[in-house]
Amino acid sequence: MSLLCFGILTLRMIPLIIVVSCLSWGRYCVYPCVEVDFMQCPFCQVNKDKVIDSRATDSGKVIRRRRECLGCEKRFTTYEYIEQVSRLSVVKKDGTRVPYDRNKMADGLRKACYKRPVSAEKIDHVAEQVEEVLFGNHEREVDSVEIGHLLAEHLKHVDQVAYVRFASVYKQFRDLDDLLDEVRELLDNPDIDLPEQGKLFS
Repeated sequence: MSLLCFGILTLRMIPLIIVVSCLSWGRYCVYPCVEVDFMQCPFCQVNKDKVIDSRATDSGKVIRRRRECLGCEKRFTTYEYIEQVSRLSVVKKDGTRVPYDRNKMADGLRKACYKRPVSAEKIDHVAEQVEEVLFGNHEREVDSVEIGHLLAEHLKHVDQVAYVRFASVYKQFRDLDDLLDEVRELLDNPDIDLPEQGKLFS
């Protein structure tokens, strides 16, 4: 029987619960496990905080925790996921293969959405949606071009400026004409319904 453990972070050294995935049975069991420390504050790097809010999102697949640092008193958010068990490889444009990494997708989305009115929750939701498609359609390999296309299509319906930023890298625009063509196509698309703050020209 093959087992894989996923930890769920807790507060103030409370005993941790481990979700154990029994891969051969396709079932889950819950066992008590060792204790863990606090999360490190992204602002002051102090390892003491308190959880002020916890809630499940994405139909219970993600736990969102709002935390307050006991050092600088600033607040930050952490997310807990069940790790996908897969040996999925990403085939890059030059033919090389690298292990699939969800964090790379999220980083690309965050860069595209920099200083745009797109919440961290929305960025994570887009990454989750794309990941579900990838694992549902592929078992071993997926082209990086397909990942870029899926991310771009989702961004179209989130924020047009973020989409153009992402597309300029993903589609490797050669010059300003390529960029303008993409913008015209975006503006002429009647199927995209966005709030005012997400539009390219609002």
